[in-house]
Amino acid sequence: MIAEITHDGRTFRVDLSEPIDLSLPLHDGEGQVRAWWVEPVRMEPVRANGKVYAVQEGAPVNFRNVFFNPHGHGTHTESVGHIAPEVYPVGDQLKRYFFTAQLVSVMPEEQRTADAKADLIITLEQLRNAVGDRSLEALIVRTLPQHDNSARDWSGSDPCYLQSSACAWLRGIGVKHLLLDLPSVDREEDGGVLAAHHAFWDFPNTVDRERTITELIQVPADVRDGDYLLELQLPHLMNDATPSRPVLYALLPD
Repeated sequence: MIAEITHDGRTFRVDLSEPIDLSLPLHDGEGQVRAWWVEPVRMEPVRANGKVYAVQEGAPVNFRNVFFNPHGHGTHTESVGHIAPEVYPVGDQLKRYFFTAQLVSVMPEEQRTADAKADLIITLEQLRNAVGDRSLEALIVRTLPQHDNSARDWSGSDPCYLQSSACAWLRGIGVKHLLLDLPSVDREEDGGVLAAHHAFWDFPNTVDRERTITELIQVPADVRDGDYLLELQLPHLMNDATPSRPVLYALLPD
């Protein structure tokens, strides 16, 4: 299924039958990625009127309740509503779902912070060197050495994060959608500053209803850095964040 796409003065081809899924699945119980000390996802049959709505229990259908937190469970996409007093739901934000994108791999640097901690940080200089002098719609950041997110609990692990100046620069070169394999663009414990989030959305100077941040992705190890077509799949969930399924398509040679 080959598609030829012309966008922003550029024409390229992709094979839509060869998607590269960057999302992590949600399932019941332990053994999946989570962060922020949330309890495991729960999926359980409805119990009402003395009945258990599960086929194994004799019901005609499976009829389950699902309990999860978009920010703490699996791959998710968030809007400026994550840091604004208003919700600004991400579920109705996108006007299209395909974007030109670049995948880069970055080895975080260890730096001493003001509180004398040795943090791992993705810096402005690193992203500039990785991206180069170009305009982008979407950027996917893979941290090195590559880690397996499929069953990792990030809570209390002080993972690496992005410099706020790096996020401001990404905004400046036109990046609308930032994706990364970390639980947050910001430090796990920063006293509520959330400097990188604020820089990317330029909040509260503006309420940016175009840009999104997608966290806790998983880039397959055999996928190379470079240019791709990104499809960002979101359910119509009226919340500041929602589980999401970002999918890449490799650009075919001319």
